[in-house]
Amino acid sequence: MPLPNSNFLPRCGIRLSNFQIPIALLLCIGTFAQRNIITVTPVPNQQKVTITVGGKPFTEFIYTDTMEKPFLYPIMAADGQTITRGFPWNPQPNDPTDHPHHIGLWMNYEKVNGLDFWNNSFAIAADKKKNYGWIRTQKITETESGAKAKLSYTADWTDQQRNLLLQENTSFSFGAGDNVRVIDRSTTLTAVQDVNFPDAKDGMLGLRVAHELELPATETKEYKDANGNVTKVTAPKDASATGNYITSQGKEGDAAWGTRGNWCMMYGRKGGDIISILIIDNPENPGYPTYWHARNYGLFAANPLGQKVFSNGKEALNFQLKKGQSATFKYRIVIASGREKLSPQAIEQFVKSFK
Repeated sequence: MPLPNSNFLPRCGIRLSNFQIPIALLLCIGTFAQRNIITVTPVPNQQKVTITVGGKPFTEFIYTDTMEKPFLYPIMAADGQTITRGFPWNPQPNDPTDHPHHIGLWMNYEKVNGLDFWNNSFAIAADKKKNYGWIRTQKITETESGAKAKLSYTADWTDQQRNLLLQENTSFSFGAGDNVRVIDRSTTLTAVQDVNFPDAKDGMLGLRVAHELELPATETKEYKDANGNVTKVTAPKDASATGNYITSQGKEGDAAWGTRGNWCMMYGRKGGDIISILIIDNPENPGYPTYWHARNYGLFAANPLGQKVFSNGKEALNFQLKKGQSATFKYRIVIASGREKLSPQAIEQFVKSFK
């Protein structure tokens, strides 16, 4: 796990400029490493696992039965700023209340054997729930604390009657430096029956960011899901949204949506720092390089399976798993805070070191 520089490291005798050579810090052990020790603590009676860095909050893995999927929330930058929207789990002042299924960092998909896993939430009427899937966490299988920490779990992708479609095995690796946090996610889906993932817009790795990191918007828009439900996103009345996107292919702002790239970064100001959120696709993933379902209202998602939608019909994947087959999806999420956004050199290092 690559770590970034923050200041002079006495035991290494190295001074690194702002996030330029993150891998070099793997060689540095001592007071720097001690203050960035990551502790992973299961809290089974609350159906969550807490992750801290040097005793300070990083994130929590929440797998309560009251929610339709497990997720990481909140996610904190190294400077203590929360990068995730609070609504609906813990609403904050000025939080937009659109898309109640957007919560923290999660992974699911809009069309799985006809079931919509992505859009399921408490807002779906009871008579329509039959059209939606549910991801039910079965077991926390591993936790490990240290300079590089780990959390693993198993989950079932089911319909509302708990009929099983997919078994999920997910592992998170967590890394930390003075100005950076890193989350590596590896999810293997194994088909219990033949499973189809027709090309669809809503998927697959999703992050809903805090209001301040959204892109500035000036007009109200409506968005329709696969079941015809319409969500209205209202242009904010305040001027606190400062975000922007940039992709590996040089697409910026709203132009990032629906384009391909092996990485995409969102950055904006929150508190006194610039927060950079970098999501990296892995070359071994199906559909690589992914399409970016990156909306200006704060949804930052990587969807490798929606090719027909994003290419306007020029491509199609229609991903399938036969009974017993598996597919693995790997993503790296880097959260950096500082006076400037992550440099191209730092991004390159994080990309190259992601295996």
